[in-house]
Amino acid sequence: MGNSDQNNLPLESTPAQLVLELRELIDTARSRVAQTVNAELVMLHWHIGDRIRRDILQEERAGYGEQVVEAVSRILSRDYGRGFGRRNIFNMMRFAEVFPDRDIVQTLSAQLAWSHFLEIIYLKDTLQREFYAEMCRLEHWTVRTLRAKVQGMLYERTAISRKPEVLIQQELEALRNEGTMTPDLVFRDPYLLDFLNLADTYSEQDLELSILREIERFLLELGSDFTFVARQKRMSIGGEDFHLDLLFFHRSLRRLVAIDLKLGKFSAENKGQMELYLRWLDRYERKEWEEAPIGLILCSDKNQEQIELLQLEEGQIRVAEYLTELLPKPILEQKLHQAILRGRSQLR
Repeated sequence: MGNSDQNNLPLESTPAQLVLELRELIDTARSRVAQTVNAELVMLHWHIGDRIRRDILQEERAGYGEQVVEAVSRILSRDYGRGFGRRNIFNMMRFAEVFPDRDIVQTLSAQLAWSHFLEIIYLKDTLQREFYAEMCRLEHWTVRTLRAKVQGMLYERTAISRKPEVLIQQELEALRNEGTMTPDLVFRDPYLLDFLNLADTYSEQDLELSILREIERFLLELGSDFTFVARQKRMSIGGEDFHLDLLFFHRSLRRLVAIDLKLGKFSAENKGQMELYLRWLDRYERKEWEEAPIGLILCSDKNQEQIELLQLEEGQIRVAEYLTELLPKPILEQKLHQAILRGRSQLR
């Protein structure tokens, strides 16, 4: 009778902590199972694509590849159902072609689903594909976020894209093998702030308040490792008060990041002001384990020759434009393409 009474205990009398722990165990196990299934599926698609490619490459007959894919697709679809259609077989072959290193794919498969790879494999540039794959792995992007980053031309806007290809490859390898994040992988130009929905005319305060109101989207544009610290950071220097617009911390860089907002065009005086902020932060705010603070001046326009002469891109201060309205994509592509060519020509 005692056992019967225990079996009929009302649900609300069950110890809450016990149920909480059991739920965590179940959810964790399910997550691990889903992750394992995902990784196995990604590797299966890679192996299928690699095996078919090797078979086709051995033949030199015109049309042989199409015949193989049609036959394989028909048989696998009959035996295993959906997922092995003609189009997806070609996707698997493309996957194995542009990601030929099995070990790299194995590492990526722990975080990236097949849907992620479908967003990446048809990008034209090898370094571009590697950049999105590694950033997706490290920052745990959803497929939707990855798609938005690609459409927003994140790679082309990131400072690393301005470097010679050899240096880009070295930084991506360090990111993949050691998890080494550099400022050139973090900072971009321009920043897309169209989500602020600013009026035709606005002040620096309007810009700052709009950013704070949309802080989650602003952080998404900055990057996942940024943490908000303060706004209008007060600095007393020689009896005079100064105020930094926005202060962030970047976890991977282990640095404070000072952001100064400018409505108009960048001027050389902005550099001196930012240097003052950075030296104060270095003296009074920096922890022993942190790297030196770094500054970002966000302006509506800038003269590239001034930036080059001031050698800002080689130091602790970055200057970038922000766009409160998106340019038509062809114009943005042309603008970024010219910036990449100019940046690489300077570093040769």
